[in-house]
Amino acid sequence: MSRVNAFADDALGDDDAVGLARRLAAREVSAAELLEAAIARIERVDPELNAVAVRDYDRARRAVPAAGAFRGVPTLIKDNVDVAGLPTQQGADAFVARPARGNGDMARLFTASGLVPLGKTRLSEYGFSAAAEHPRLGAVRSPWDTDRIAGASSSGAGALVGAGAVPLAHGNDGGGSIRIPSSVNGLVGLKPSRGRLPLDPMNRRMPLRIVVDGVLTRSVRDTVAFYREAERIAPAAGLPPIGEVSGPLGRRLRIAVVTEAAGRSASPEVTELTLKTAGLLEGLGHTVERTPPPVPETMRDDFVLYWSFLALMIVRTGRLLGPTWDSRRLDNLTLGLARHAGRNLHRLPTALRRLRRTTALSAEFHATYDVVLMPTVAHETPLVGHLDPTQDYATIMDRLMDWVAFTPWQNVTGDPAISLPLATTAGGLPQGMMLGAGLGQEALLLGLALELEEAVPPASIRG
Repeated sequence: MSRVNAFADDALGDDDAVGLARRLAAREVSAAELLEAAIARIERVDPELNAVAVRDYDRARRAVPAAGAFRGVPTLIKDNVDVAGLPTQQGADAFVARPARGNGDMARLFTASGLVPLGKTRLSEYGFSAAAEHPRLGAVRSPWDTDRIAGASSSGAGALVGAGAVPLAHGNDGGGSIRIPSSVNGLVGLKPSRGRLPLDPMNRRMPLRIVVDGVLTRSVRDTVAFYREAERIAPAAGLPPIGEVSGPLGRRLRIAVVTEAAGRSASPEVTELTLKTAGLLEGLGHTVERTPPPVPETMRDDFVLYWSFLALMIVRTGRLLGPTWDSRRLDNLTLGLARHAGRNLHRLPTALRRLRRTTALSAEFHATYDVVLMPTVAHETPLVGHLDPTQDYATIMDRLMDWVAFTPWQNVTGDPAISLPLATTAGGLPQGMMLGAGLGQEALLLGLALELEEAVPPASIRG
């Protein structure tokens, strides 16, 4: 096992984003010092992590941060949202992206909060895979073990935040891609409710909006602070406000424990770690009950068909990106998904109807249980190559479904869920535990997360 971290005796120190913002406000450190420290850290670890898609250091040095809560704190943005002047390459080799004319909605939110982007992070091709293993560029690797993947399409963000290069980074989640890299890299990752944060146009136009944006952080309080600031900048219509989550949850909850999903079971080790977390919750006074998953097994195949339909739309409309488009340069996963959709388009309307009905099933479940506890992923982090997109489609999909069995539930229903670094495998790797709640209940999840963080301080990558 080769472990990498960027922590150093520099301006960033061991602080999270909230700590850095406080030091900036007290003038104990300058934004320029933080910026240079973050650049140095990125350059020190990225040769081993392979996580940066685009560097934008010179513009960051010239930036005048907005007067937000994170004014002057360095960050990174995933390379599937627009940042003015930078290409949005989507992790693909099938075209050459032009520089974006302006910031997308999420980049605007980031800069309005005072965060200073240093560039863009790598992802799997169009975000379809749970591993960013690019046939030409190679894999994004976990700082906890560089022989292993950094997890899901927000891999680059997870690797660099996990290594300590920046305190938080942008990610998005259409099947687990905030929560999975959080699990792999020992981080906090909240997938918010559908409609909680702004979306770039491509994701807004989806027939079923499964993708949401968010952040990966090293502390629950950073996640709390980010959503508090986002709510100030862009309040969500139709959802309960998160408000000020200032401390651990006061009331006791009824919590369901699920260790099987989508026809797959968690590994024996991960099941044991999940039940140990359930015991921790019970010890804190919560009522805990093991239950079967409330969503039908058909959700797995319906989700894959819808996911495949999105790939088919990319393949069929890619030529609109200009003369550089060449679908032959897409990887086997994207092309296999597109073929699957093409052969099964007649089933898509029924699949969409069933997927939409899961929202009501989940609401009924959460009328009984405040929270559901599940493992974020079903087994220990795979080695590089396990999800290599140059393998045949059937092999990739079987391995994906085996590992990523639990996270799609909340993408389909729109409910919030948070992965917390509450467990460690026998091999010394982080294993996230996921808590889900009903639509709009982020405040409840964050209060419970603060309580659990107090009870189980996260393991340090520094050893």
